[in-house]
Amino acid sequence: MEIEKKYLTKALPFDIEQYPKKEISQSYISLSPTIRIRRLGDKYFLTVKGRGSVCRQEFELEISKYEYDGLLKKRCTEELLKTRHFIPIEKGLTAEVDIYHGSLNGLITTEVEFKSVEEMESFVPPQWFGKDISLDNRYKNTWLIENGIPQE
Repeated sequence: MEIEKKYLTKALPFDIEQYPKKEISQSYISLSPTIRIRRLGDKYFLTVKGRGSVCRQEFELEISKYEYDGLLKKRCTEELLKTRHFIPIEKGLTAEVDIYHGSLNGLITTEVEFKSVEEMESFVPPQWFGKDISLDNRYKNTWLIENGIPQE
């Protein structure tokens, strides 16, 4: 079960480059159900996601580069590119700040994954996280890759 909150981040009050990061490239083989392939640094993954917003089933399998390249030929979307920075925050949590590139250049989102719904519900985000967009489907990666950055 994936339990997470997502925020629309407008500005970062620190130098993001001081934190560890990975380059991400992802495409979708299917949008319904959501089946994604992702390159995260030098690792490759196939992910199936269930329906939902802040809580949903997720199955992720690490695959080889050869398998990834084969699945890439079956994609139904353009490639989504982003840099993910990993920022430690309170209570052992990590803020994952995604800086998007290409057609989504200028978009920054911050996500936090939780171990339980109770932990998520008691979380108070730092002000720099920005607006909570967890329930706004226009900020799901599947919507973004098909429609671009939402107009507020």
